[in-house]
Amino acid sequence: MSWPKVKLSELISLTGGHAFKSGDFEESGIPLIRIGTANSGVFKTTDFVYLPNDYETKYSKYLVKPKDLLITLTGTVGKGDYGNVCEASDTYTAYLLNQRVARVNITSNNLFKRYLYLYLATPEVKRSLTSLSRGVRQANIKNDDILDLEIPLPPLEEQKRIAAILDKADSVRRKRQQAINLADDFLRSVFLDMFGDPVANPKGWEVKPMKNLITIQGGYAFKSGDFGKVGIPVVKIGNANKLGFTTKGVAFIEPKDPSNLKKYELYAGDLLMSLTGTVGKDDYANVTEVTNEYEIYYLNQRVAKITVNESEISKNYLKFFLAEPQIKGEITKNNRGVRQANIGNADIYGLNVPVPGDRALIKFDSIVKQVKKMSIKTAKAPEYSESFFNSLSQKAFSGKL
Repeated sequence: MSWPKVKLSELISLTGGHAFKSGDFEESGIPLIRIGTANSGVFKTTDFVYLPNDYETKYSKYLVKPKDLLITLTGTVGKGDYGNVCEASDTYTAYLLNQRVARVNITSNNLFKRYLYLYLATPEVKRSLTSLSRGVRQANIKNDDILDLEIPLPPLEEQKRIAAILDKADSVRRKRQQAINLADDFLRSVFLDMFGDPVANPKGWEVKPMKNLITIQGGYAFKSGDFGKVGIPVVKIGNANKLGFTTKGVAFIEPKDPSNLKKYELYAGDLLMSLTGTVGKDDYANVTEVTNEYEIYYLNQRVAKITVNESEISKNYLKFFLAEPQIKGEITKNNRGVRQANIGNADIYGLNVPVPGDRALIKFDSIVKQVKKMSIKTAKAPEYSESFFNSLSQKAFSGKL
């Protein structure tokens, strides 16, 4: 069964944020939702700035309450940091809304809020919105781009049923990321215990220049017009961020001559580092590892593939070395840009690396292998995958669930 489609303009309205001045910010008061609070599609409860308490009344039009839906209108071209929807948390009882983030107001009794959220969060809607963005470096979408979207509108009870099914599936899917995060936290502790601080090098390991240990391959400058809904997935900077490797919102390409893109191919297990982000934020110089959700990927510009000379050093050791905050600080200290931060190959190649003995590296590799095996066993089930959830969403919104 297919559901009738209705324009969102008949079901919702949008309230854009206010251009609050930085001179009004205070150390406490009403927290301000800025674009960085919501641009990942997850409502962040850190790094708030605050406005005077009396602004809650003075600017009541821009008030946001817990569970309100928000959508980001501005980001960076080529990144997945705009057109994202999230729900305000209950960390505070109220917030104020800054410019370039919009509050979604449901104006129809025929629309269930959670159903709307899940629809707006689908990759298809994200691709539709971001394809309309304006700007060369900074991407912008308008309120009308959102209001012109059509949403499948089954009866209210069916919307609630669909939302309940997708929420349950999403909860199962999230366990995969939790397993990965817990495994990484454990392995970082093992790394520090076995090898010590990588900067202070208290165990006196031999130090070698990074340029002798790795090769860096930059990505290809794909054009936005090359992307489509099918083909080979392209790893852009939003797919290799601090939250780990993700295929959420991934773009696809069908190359006319795949042989020309051979050196940009990626496979499960490849190490990546993001080279571009925002000044003052932790959204670049992040090390991630390609997952096996797809057989092959292509590498986009501003993401680097790091190939390790494993006759000299362990890939697992190097991954955790690069992920250490102090090492990341060394890489980013010379970033170029006023708002957009960029690092180059030389920032990575210029590092010096303590290289432990073979016995210690082999032992660490063995521990990593065991932990990964347990994580993969949990996460490998189809219901844990991003692609399974996206397929389920497609069926739900097309009336086939």
